[in-house]
Amino acid sequence: MSELFSKEWGQAYMDAWNADQEITSTLQQAGFNSIVAFGFQEEDAPHFVMTIKDGLVTSVEDQPENDINWDIRATRENWLALIAKPPGLMKLGIAYTSRKMRFKKGDYATMIKDPSLAGAFVKSFGLMSKVS
Repeated sequence: MSELFSKEWGQAYMDAWNADQEITSTLQQAGFNSIVAFGFQEEDAPHFVMTIKDGLVTSVEDQPENDINWDIRATRENWLALIAKPPGLMKLGIAYTSRKMRFKKGDYATMIKDPSLAGAFVKSFGLMSKVS
């Protein structure tokens, strides 16, 4: 098992993401392109940044902070809990409203109202559990 958000973890996550037809085809149909970061609430910089083009992760390398569209943070403990038992939409909503998961950048409310984005967001936690 690789350390959460390490380079090895990131490569495994990219491979799992790109192999998942459901998530990639949904985001391709939505024309989704974005730079998404994950990190810990207590730290300034994110630990993991991925670039998504037409639904596929094209890189898992650092990006300038101004280029990041979504920056999702939680404590290490909360990340591990969300990954150990991947949440559904309701559990993610509770994590967001209870501030166990925060969006440093990006708008949770807008994302959750778009079924293709919301579904992919939920599914991304299931992918995290496969590589952790």
